[in-house]
Amino acid sequence: MIDKALLGLWQCKLRYRTQEEVLGVARKYKELGIALDVIVIDFFHWTRQGDWKFDAEYWPDPKAMCDELHAMGTKVVVSVWPTVDKKSENFAELFDRGLLIQTEHGSNQTYEFQGDCLTIDVTNPEAQEYLWEKCKKNYYDYGIDMFWLDNAEPDYSVYDFDNYRYYAGSALEVSNVYPKLYVKTFYEQTKALSLVRCGWAGSQKYASLLWSGDIPSTFESLRDQMIAGLHMGLAGIPWWTTDIGGFMTDDAADPDFRELLLRWFEFAVFTPILRMHGDRGPHDIPPLSEKEWGGGCLFTGYPNELWSYGDEAFDIMKRQLDLRLSLKHYIEKLMQEASETGAPLLRTMFFEFPDDARCWELDDQYMFGNQYLVAPILQLGQRERKVYLPAGTWKQLTDNQLYEGGQTVLSPAPLAQIPVFERQH
Repeated sequence: MIDKALLGLWQCKLRYRTQEEVLGVARKYKELGIALDVIVIDFFHWTRQGDWKFDAEYWPDPKAMCDELHAMGTKVVVSVWPTVDKKSENFAELFDRGLLIQTEHGSNQTYEFQGDCLTIDVTNPEAQEYLWEKCKKNYYDYGIDMFWLDNAEPDYSVYDFDNYRYYAGSALEVSNVYPKLYVKTFYEQTKALSLVRCGWAGSQKYASLLWSGDIPSTFESLRDQMIAGLHMGLAGIPWWTTDIGGFMTDDAADPDFRELLLRWFEFAVFTPILRMHGDRGPHDIPPLSEKEWGGGCLFTGYPNELWSYGDEAFDIMKRQLDLRLSLKHYIEKLMQEASETGAPLLRTMFFEFPDDARCWELDDQYMFGNQYLVAPILQLGQRERKVYLPAGTWKQLTDNQLYEGGQTVLSPAPLAQIPVFERQH
């Protein structure tokens, strides 16, 4: 079961580059009286991939940072990658001990991004132990609460699966189990949730919170995410989230993007985890350092906090967050039910109403648990939409109007609220 303290707002962006940036964001949320449950520190806060530690130039006192965030009621997540740069301080030992994924022939490389890398082989129990020891010393002991286990496929530069050799067998035989073992490495030590973008059968046993990866910032993608979340729940993995607004944004100031962001936020209120994240373009912010490595070398996107998109958007998201917080007890019960029975939080209509033939045809609305029928807005400029109500009595959240089920209604959808109907018992 997931801690109730994680069910409010998660704040993230690509990427907070310094300790002071993180603290500044959290302090402003506190100043505005907005509860911030979680803040996430994204990739390349490290020195090199595979060092698994903060770059002290930009993160001089992680323990003091965590202590202050905890005092504000905010938990801290940090990104960990399994890739190991050949210039990492840990590479030689990992290579000599056989704890890295190897190639059968050709270049001894499995991944190339900001460095020539191999990947730690978590199918090897010794590698799991090694990875946790480093992350415990350099993150967990400072007060980091949870981990974002990114690139957990693992990501390869070339998808030449018959060329990669794991401790447990060839990539063709064992690659799919990698993300489950990656998360297991951390869960067995912390019993905490881990954010990860892929999984395998049984990943839910290790508190895997799957998200849908680096997706486009489009209404088409928003529809895809709703469907993906429903499918994930039917596959038995109830902990699921998306990047609110999508990940790949060309221009964060574009009014059309801001409308998309609001519609996505309104949808995300009725998902397991409400998480702000994205790479907010354009990419014209200079890096902090001219070096080719370290915490200052990589680009960053524009701000992605609730106040970053103008007063109207802020007011709408603030009200939607208040709605989310009012549902915390309900969501906690859904989490408990998922833990005990495997029932998803995001439910296809036919999951709740299997005897209603119409519900087997619907792919643009869903149930959030057994109580809330959610009809996301999936088109730019849309201000009303049709919603099918199964048998029973339903109360629309926007105006408290009651409707008898067994019919399709035309529901208003002002920019500040998507259609949501509460099932009456």
